[in-house]
Amino acid sequence: MRFEELLQKTADGKTAPKSDSRLAGPGDTFIALPPATAKKELPDPSFVRGALENGAGFIVYPAAAEDSLAGLFRQFPGSSAIPVDDSAEALGKLAAAHFGTEGLPFPVIAVTGTNGKTTTAYILEHLFESCGKKTGVLGTVSYRWPGHSEAAPLTTPGCLALHGYLAEMRNAGAEAAIMEVSSHALDQNRVAGIRFAAAIFTNLTQDHLDYHGDMESYFNAKTKLFTQVPDAGKVCAVNCADPYGKRLAAICPSALTFEAGFLPHEKSGSKARLYAQIERCDTSGLTLLHTFGGQTWRMRSPLVGEHNAFNLLGAEAAALGLGFSPKDMKGLEGFRGVPGRLERIEAHDADTGIFVDYAHTPDALDHALGALRKAGFGRIIAVFGCGGDRDRTKRPLMGKAVREGADIAILTSDNPRTEDPEKIMDDVMPGLEGMREVHREADRRKALALAVKLIKPGDALLVAGKGHEPYQIIGKTKYPFSDQQILKELLA
Repeated sequence: MRFEELLQKTADGKTAPKSDSRLAGPGDTFIALPPATAKKELPDPSFVRGALENGAGFIVYPAAAEDSLAGLFRQFPGSSAIPVDDSAEALGKLAAAHFGTEGLPFPVIAVTGTNGKTTTAYILEHLFESCGKKTGVLGTVSYRWPGHSEAAPLTTPGCLALHGYLAEMRNAGAEAAIMEVSSHALDQNRVAGIRFAAAIFTNLTQDHLDYHGDMESYFNAKTKLFTQVPDAGKVCAVNCADPYGKRLAAICPSALTFEAGFLPHEKSGSKARLYAQIERCDTSGLTLLHTFGGQTWRMRSPLVGEHNAFNLLGAEAAALGLGFSPKDMKGLEGFRGVPGRLERIEAHDADTGIFVDYAHTPDALDHALGALRKAGFGRIIAVFGCGGDRDRTKRPLMGKAVREGADIAILTSDNPRTEDPEKIMDDVMPGLEGMREVHREADRRKALALAVKLIKPGDALLVAGKGHEPYQIIGKTKYPFSDQQILKELLA
């Protein structure tokens, strides 16, 4: 059977695609994918065998695996083996045919980058809804659409699940879908079969090198969203103040570039198509004077920090490219922020700032601490740690970011997973060398209690690393743990 015939059978409901061999039953189509984390090109024959033993009617596999799978196919002559060039791409087409997501009646917008994805997605959601449009969101915090919300196990779900969620959004009457798209998802082509109307690039800084190996591979994974994933005519909104964003803009010359700065546009030297002068950046928020296509408008936002100017602009650039007007941007003045993204916890006095942030990379820490410094707080206290079983090379860099951006460091556990928390902190310590006041406390609750004890009126406390997460992973177990809840208990 040819793949085109299988595609039609799938669209007609005569077979269902499955990417998990354990779920591939009689008559189903099993798509044999390379292992997600092993960086191998060919699928594991044992999974193909499992699907065949379960009675799968069709096996879609990469043609390059013919030699390793031929013997299996001879043992199960009742199943049709269908070779393809790229099995992940084939899965996307089959998923779209199965769920009817080839031509969705609403735009799908992708947000990618190291930092700012979640905030940018929430800003877009708020903008669409302030203009009366029902919206669905798939991202780090949750998967949600009208009448439904669930915690997100992954920033970007697997391909089949992704198409299923988009179909549910369509059935619920959504008028736009916004997705955070991770570099892992792009590398593994989990977004195959989805036609994006717009894509946003926030920035690129060191993260996930345990997976990608080096920054160039990390960047190349991100660029796939703009150069390889259809539709070719999609709006590409790119932060041209970021070095990797500049490279991406050169690759995509039609990109709608954006940038923010403290100088007026005519004096900034910026060639960004959307520019915002930061007129105010303090403890109460931002005031931005926008310039775009010969038009200017002013926006006042309660979001704190220069980095949030870029988050706002990324969302605005995509929206403008999709046909929104500058007047529509007024709706963003009511957006008050995202759970765990520089989320403010009420303190005993208005001059004191207590913030919980998801910052878990050197750059994100640098931006969060810089935002609090520029906002005009007195001393800055930083509670932070590093995740276990993740990129060790960024640990001293996290310490360095805190040494340079804070007055007091409280080093603690993040999600240690299967690593010894003390050894993780040992890896961080070289970056903190020379800092005047450093406290080390592996028990995160005790570290938070110490921070609350140390803070004085006019200070800012940044609790970084876990953001919205209501748990801490120790070993392989998730234990209930919310920075926000514990801080509220301590402050009470």
